Amino acid sequence: MTDEIRSRMVAVLPRLRRFAYALTGSTEHGDDLVQEACLRALSRVERWQPGTRLDSWMYRIAQNIWLDRMRANKVRGEVVDVEAVEELPGLDGREITESQLTLEEVDAALRRLPAEQRAVIALVCIEGVSYKEAAEISGVPIGTIMSRLARARQALHAILDEPATMQKARVAARTGF
Repeated sequence: MTDEIRSRMVAVLPRLRRFAYALTGSTEHGDDLVQEACLRALSRVERWQPGTRLDSWMYRIAQNIWLDRMRANKVRGEVVDVEAVEELPGLDGREITESQLTLEEVDAALRRLPAEQRAVIALVCIEGVSYKEAAEISGVPIGTIMSRLARARQALHAILDEPATMQKARVAARTGF
């Protein structure tokens, strides 16, 4: 492997990490996904076509690993770490808490989307890739990307506009408060 490929892979890591977080909804699982995607890319670097986009190739690897995990979780069920607790740092606790709750609502809404819609939201809305690039990464026509994105945006809007009482009930069920 050349130094050029190695440095290009390192340059992609921050974007790949954001993409992985958007897919998994967890920093820890996202980092695991990035690590696995990098290992797979490094072990199969000869499959990368020079002259093509390395970042798209790595996004595709990460997405395929994630989709494989999602399929496997359907068979054996999702594992949840009940001891994982995050603290809220900062100076203005109320503002940080409100921001965190909003982020959690959006994250929960994203997790309610089908896997294909969540992936296209992550690519286009979070990573800022073009529809064409998203189509190449996902291996589907550009029209499919546009359709999935439109349906995902509508679904997110509907989920986030649910009556406040339903949202409060979900938060209470999640937090015990």
